[in-house]
Amino acid sequence: MEDLNLRMSRRSFVGGLAATAVGGLAASAVTGFAPTAEGATGESLIATAPQGFSPLTLPGRVVKVSGKGDFPGLMHKNQLWPKAEVAKRLLEKAMMELTGAANLTEAMKRFVHPSDSVAIKPNGIAGNGMATSYELVAPVVEACIAAGVPAEKITVFEQYGSYLLACRVGAPKFTLPSGVKVGFHNNKDHPMAGVRIYEGITTKFCRQLTEATCVINLGLIKDHSICGYTGALKNITHGTINNPEAHHAHYANPQIAMLYAHPIVTSRVRLHIADGFKLMYDKGPLLKDANTVVPHGAVYVATDPVALDTMGALAVDDERKKHGLKSLAGSGRGPKYIEAASEFGLGMRDLNQIRMQSFEV
Repeated sequence: MEDLNLRMSRRSFVGGLAATAVGGLAASAVTGFAPTAEGATGESLIATAPQGFSPLTLPGRVVKVSGKGDFPGLMHKNQLWPKAEVAKRLLEKAMMELTGAANLTEAMKRFVHPSDSVAIKPNGIAGNGMATSYELVAPVVEACIAAGVPAEKITVFEQYGSYLLACRVGAPKFTLPSGVKVGFHNNKDHPMAGVRIYEGITTKFCRQLTEATCVINLGLIKDHSICGYTGALKNITHGTINNPEAHHAHYANPQIAMLYAHPIVTSRVRLHIADGFKLMYDKGPLLKDANTVVPHGAVYVATDPVALDTMGALAVDDERKKHGLKSLAGSGRGPKYIEAASEFGLGMRDLNQIRMQSFEV
């Protein structure tokens, strides 16, 4: 069992992770699809990109693309989900602007390689009234295939089957290309050996994550009643470990940052896409009050989860102000874990270092 000492300083914690990462880049590191052996250790599960391939990283860069026209015109008649052509149009524009590529396929080639095993993590905890849209998941999958990744090496997964169905992934009439796998871990499918990351709590990452060499994160923009905000970072951490309930104390700070900083995570997650067609400004993460979900009409993309979460939390605060509520910080729920993640070197939080470009199509 790997033991990471929680009681060390943040600086030494980051240094320790760096040392672990170097140790993990051995022949035993994950370089392609391989079933996770029962009891596999943390270091043997650090992934490496295919030989000769360097995934694009853009610290501090965030691209937001909004749909042109009124919100109802962007959405299905039920106003729950975007129209397929709208979601793909916004996604393609965002990816092109982030990478400088000529189209979605060429943009995706900056993040995935034909030799990769790709895992895609949406978010459906709040039900279909506030879940990652199938209309956004599908073009991401299709772009990975167009970039050369075999369909059989792509998995779309969630924590529970009900969460996946909330995204309509795997539901009748909402199919993905033949060969693409869908799955969920139920907080039970974690064959690796435990790692101690926070206060000696033994934690495991799910099979779907550890068997991938590349992870694409499809989160949301939401208030969270405990940690203040949930977007990119938390969708990966608490959505993949076997014991998320053990990592919520103290507003989940610094647990979210520490979990994400583990090399098993940082060696895999390459791209963050936020489904911002709707935004939840209060009472999250579950959908307890439909009035707290408002139109936002946008897709965000970034490689920097800290920068993306910083801008997402500001968007939530803007909506809270419009509705006469205190800011997240003013309500005692400021997402301090985002600051901790920045201190751990996971991305940019300083607004002077973040460059967000906004477009409308």
